[in-house]
Amino acid sequence: MAFNASLLPAHVAAFAVGYLLGSIPFGLILTRIAGGPDIRAIGSGNIGATNVLRTGRKGLAAATLIGDALKGTAAVLLVYYYYGADFQVFARELAIPAALGAFLGHLFPVWLKFKGGKGVATYIGLLIAMAWPAALAFCLIWLVVAAITRYSSLAALLASAVTPPILGALGLAPEAALFAVLTVLLWVMHRANIARLLARTESRIGAK
Repeated sequence: MAFNASLLPAHVAAFAVGYLLGSIPFGLILTRIAGGPDIRAIGSGNIGATNVLRTGRKGLAAATLIGDALKGTAAVLLVYYYYGADFQVFARELAIPAALGAFLGHLFPVWLKFKGGKGVATYIGLLIAMAWPAALAFCLIWLVVAAITRYSSLAALLASAVTPPILGALGLAPEAALFAVLTVLLWVMHRANIARLLARTESRIGAK
């Protein structure tokens, strides 16, 4: 898919809309509405579902997970909807900056001094919109690795690592390139988890 320079303003607009959607801090908003603590002051200080779970509110954690995923899905689907069936090639091209914007918005939300989440839920939400078979593969790999190791972070890291090759095998080269970048960002955001995994001090699923 060759870059169309005439669409540069549309690329910028798609990125901006994606960023604004991605920067919605569902974890913070939902816990505040529910009368819970500021999740930035507990646990890892992360605004994602895992840290929300540390409040003991499983329902809020699930809602955060869904919200963080669907904001990524919405960013891409808005591009598809706006350009419609008559502009499928353009819509697919513009979905790339929209998806990148949504992911960066979640990682670095302007409203929270650029301190956001780690990106797993939004990563999945983007996959759902852009290549649902790859999203299904991601979730299956996550479940298998998590069931065997009981490390949520390791499951996410391994599932993300195989996502770009899966997209390439599906013939989605631009999407594979995008998710290669998103995977690197996701691994960078999990650098503390990686260090704990190597030191064998990472918390396991279900551990007190």
